[in-house]
Amino acid sequence: MYTITLIPGDGVGPEISEATRRVIEATGVPVKWDIQEAGEDVYNKEGNPMPQRVIDSIKKNKVAIKGPVTTPVGTGFRSVNVTLRQALDLYACLRPCISFKGARTRYENIDLVIVRENTEDLYAGIEFQRDSEDTKKLIAFIKTATKKEIRPDSGISIKPISVYGTERIVKFAFEYARKNKRKKVTAVHKANIMKYSDGLFLEVARKVASNYSDIEFEDRIIDNMCMQLVQKPELYDVMVLPNLYGDIVSDLAAGLIGGLGLAPGANIGDKMAVFEPTHGSAPKYKGLNKMNPFAMMLSGVMMLRHLGEFSAADRLEKAIASIIEEGRYITYDMKPNPDDPTAAKTFEVADAVIQKLKVSVNSDSHRTLNTGTEH
Repeated sequence: MYTITLIPGDGVGPEISEATRRVIEATGVPVKWDIQEAGEDVYNKEGNPMPQRVIDSIKKNKVAIKGPVTTPVGTGFRSVNVTLRQALDLYACLRPCISFKGARTRYENIDLVIVRENTEDLYAGIEFQRDSEDTKKLIAFIKTATKKEIRPDSGISIKPISVYGTERIVKFAFEYARKNKRKKVTAVHKANIMKYSDGLFLEVARKVASNYSDIEFEDRIIDNMCMQLVQKPELYDVMVLPNLYGDIVSDLAAGLIGGLGLAPGANIGDKMAVFEPTHGSAPKYKGLNKMNPFAMMLSGVMMLRHLGEFSAADRLEKAIASIIEEGRYITYDMKPNPDDPTAAKTFEVADAVIQKLKVSVNSDSHRTLNTGTEH
């Protein structure tokens, strides 16, 4: 029996979390759910979107799956996701983007893995508010130290990239590639401009790569990488990136396979792992039961593999792939016309997947969503 922390999230999170819980249970894997609430609703009640009890639950259980959580834009509390990753040192964000037959997309046979550093870079949360005394002092220090002036009405964010953080994320990418028989790792950066931060990332990546002679290594500048992915994604395999670039490129790669509704994710540390869909909480759709649950279900597939439940993971992934290929029980976002009255509700997608799990699914036409971190 596995005890797993389940964080339903907010917005559409509870709906897709319930659908995911049902399909995981339908695989027959014995799970006891430790349900923990976090997010905007909890913030409104308790003044803290990520109570300590949630973090303690994950520390105890070692594995969690969560629905999306609302992050206010520009104001309000800091990102729950960022808080969680930093509190638990979930330094590796793993986001595979793999084509499914039947998904609406301009591309075919996409098979990319984004490995994103999760704890440093501009998402480290080191910020200085406009007009604060600390900001004024920082602006004065920078003027003295660099002879460069920052406008006095500026807000400032700090971009730390360390040798330690870079070594472990690049090593994670190479170990994942080796374990999953991948051929190439591409380090993505902007070292031509930010020579002391991205330059350090590239320097360390090259040193780590020298220990993996069995895997091809290359690097790309981030803006060129985005163009390359749109033009010729077949040239790339595993990509390792600093935090901000990884966030952006993982959404770009999701666009190649049909959207965020098909993009699972995992946040992995040395001792714990939290699985979650890549997309946001879409609060305007809350309660409508129309949101696509596949990204969270596929995150559940990754979680099952992480637990070593390979047969159950394979059966669930094949069931999902079969539903997508048939195109009957899919949500509005996967239909050619989003107003299609035949679009399935979230719970109907779960019903269809569960039904597929009851019969043999023989299709095995795509790569699997491995975490590379199985227990």
